[in-house]
Amino acid sequence: MRIRQILLATTLLLAAALPATAQDKPYKEGTVWSVSFIKVKPGMFDVYMRDLASARKQLMAEAKKQGLIVSEKMLSGSSMGQGDWDLMLMVEYKNWAAFDGLSDKFDAIALKTVGTEEKQVQMMVKRTEVREIVGDKVFQEISFK
Repeated sequence: MRIRQILLATTLLLAAALPATAQDKPYKEGTVWSVSFIKVKPGMFDVYMRDLASARKQLMAEAKKQGLIVSEKMLSGSSMGQGDWDLMLMVEYKNWAAFDGLSDKFDAIALKTVGTEEKQVQMMVKRTEVREIVGDKVFQEISFK
């Protein structure tokens, strides 16, 4: 009877330890990236980049200064077809919690750096003439432990 109790207790302890072992992942979670995939219309790349430089550069600098973002990057390359993107805009955030209340914070920065809501809408409408947003994704960076 005593041996059965010891075996049962050992089995229960091992069963409890298995989920803890299974949760040990071979990677660690890092920063979170918001990525926009842009298709710039033929011959309009420099026009679009000048437009981005006038507003996005100030917006991102202020967001970084306020600690809302960690960094931002842009990658340019050739598209593989008509519906493919050729410009990737990336914004790095400390973690998922950084998204809490982020819209209001960015709206305040845009008001300060770009101007009124009307001016912001005019700018966005103007951009539709030179580019198309193919899609947006949010990723979390991971690395091996």
